[in-house]
Amino acid sequence: MADYVLAIDQGTTSSRAIIFNHSGQIVESGQLEHEQIFPKAGWVEHDALEIWKNVREVVALALTRANLTHRDIAAVGITNQRETAVVWDKNTGEPVYNAIVWQDTRTQKIVEELGGDEGAEKYKAKVGLPLATYFSGPKVKWILDNVEGARAKAEAGDLLFGNTDTWVLWNMTGGKDGGVHITDVTNASRTMLMDLSTLDWDAEIAADMGIPTSMLPEIRSSSEVYGKGREGGMVPGVPISGILGDQQAATFGQACFEVGMAKNTYGTGNFMLINTGTEQIPSENGLLTTVCYKIGDQPAVYALEGSIAVTGSLVQWLRDNLGIISSAPEVEDLAKSVDDNGGAYFVPAFSGLFAPYWRADARGALVGLTRYVNKGHIARAVLEATAFQTREVLDAMNADSGVDLTELKVDGGMIANETLMQFQADILGVPVVRPQVAETTALGAAYAAGIAVGFWSGEQDVIDNWAEDKRWEPSMDSGDRERLYRNWKKAVTKTFDWVDGDTEA
Repeated sequence: MADYVLAIDQGTTSSRAIIFNHSGQIVESGQLEHEQIFPKAGWVEHDALEIWKNVREVVALALTRANLTHRDIAAVGITNQRETAVVWDKNTGEPVYNAIVWQDTRTQKIVEELGGDEGAEKYKAKVGLPLATYFSGPKVKWILDNVEGARAKAEAGDLLFGNTDTWVLWNMTGGKDGGVHITDVTNASRTMLMDLSTLDWDAEIAADMGIPTSMLPEIRSSSEVYGKGREGGMVPGVPISGILGDQQAATFGQACFEVGMAKNTYGTGNFMLINTGTEQIPSENGLLTTVCYKIGDQPAVYALEGSIAVTGSLVQWLRDNLGIISSAPEVEDLAKSVDDNGGAYFVPAFSGLFAPYWRADARGALVGLTRYVNKGHIARAVLEATAFQTREVLDAMNADSGVDLTELKVDGGMIANETLMQFQADILGVPVVRPQVAETTALGAAYAAGIAVGFWSGEQDVIDNWAEDKRWEPSMDSGDRERLYRNWKKAVTKTFDWVDGDTEA
C-alpha cells in the first residue's frame, strides 16, 4: 500500500509539491518561484509554460528529497491560485497568451460594459459574485478580443480555458495526447460562469461574454478520480483525485466542516471563508458567495468569502520596489523597532479594493505622515494594513451570517509573524489560532485526493489530525482598538476615485 499523498500547490508567486503522511504531517517538499510579469500599470501575468515546467520540477524535488518514487504515492491533489485564466490550443498545448492573474485590472472596461444599466450586481444572484476584474470570465473575453486569431480558433473548437488547476491537470494527464479537461466546483465558482445552484456552466452568461462553451472544462466534485498521471511523467499511473481552489483547500485543511467555522489565509492576498453549510447565503455586505467544497456525490457545501487583494504582496513590495528590507521576515524586526504606527496608515489598493468595498477606482495611499514617521513606522503600517483589512471582512461576515465569530483559525506564510498575529487578535477582539501544520492549503488538497481513493476515510480523519500550535489572545484596550480602526476607515476613504480617464492614460 502506498503510504503517502502528494499535493501540488500552484500559487500566485510559486509552485510547490508537498508529500504528506497519513497523520497529515509534512514529509518533504519542493518549491520554485515563477516570474511576475507586469507589462503595464494594473496588468499582471504569468508564463503558463514556466508554471508547468516548475510543477514537474518541484514534484521531482519532493520525491527525490523524500527518497520516494511514484509507487509510494496513493494519490495526487491539486490546489491553485483561483481566477488566474489560461487559454491554450488543445492541438499544440501552447497558451495563446500569458496567464492573466487574478490581481490584473485590465478588464475594467469589459466589466463596466457587461454590467450596463444593471451594474456590478447583474449576475450576482446566479453566480454569487459581483462583476469585477478579479474573476476569470472577463479575462477570457479579453484574450479572445485582443489576441490575433484567438476568437476564430475558439469558435472552431481548438482553444481550451481553465484556471491553473485545469492547466496543470490537463498537462499531468497527457496534455495534447489525451489530457483530461476538468475543473472542480470551487474553481468553477470563481469564473462568473457557473450557476451556484445547478453547479453547471450558464450558457447565457458565457454568451454575454462571447465565450464558446466548447472552451470550458467539465465541472466535477472536489474529491474524485479525474485521471491518472501520464506515462513518462513523475507520477505515472497515480490517481489525480482532488482539486480545490487555494482558499477552499485551506478551509478544508483547517477542518472547518461545521456551519459558522472560519479561517483566514495570509498569503499574497488575504482570504477569509466561513462555512455556511448546504445553504447559499447572498451577501449584503460586500462578500462573495462561493462553493466551499463538494466531496464526491455528497451535496455541495457553500461559504461566504472576504477577499483582500494585497497583504503579503505589500511586504514583497516593500522589499522589491523600495528596498526598505532585504528579506520578508525582516519586516517584523523593523516594525518592532517602534511602539506604534506613529500615525501612519498604509492602504494597499494597488489593484483597487476588494471586499468589502469592490472599488476598482481606488489606488494605494500612505497617509497620516509627519516628519516623525520613520521606516519602522512604515513597516508597522504595512503589517497593520493586513490586520485592519481582515477586521473589515470579519465585520462583514458577522453581519451577513448573523453569527459573531468567537475565534479565527489562521494559516499561510505571514502567520510566522508573531507581531502581526498579536495585533490581529488585538484589532479583532477575538483569539487567533495557528495550527501545527501551517501548510493547510496543500494539506486540504491532499485530504481531498486521499479521501477519494480511501487513503483517509473522510472528514473525521481531517478533524482528528488537526492540532493547535499557538493561540494569541487580545490584550488591547477597547478604546485604543476603536480609535485605530476609526483612523484606518478614514484612511481607506482617501484611496477612492483616484482612477479616471486621465490617470489611466
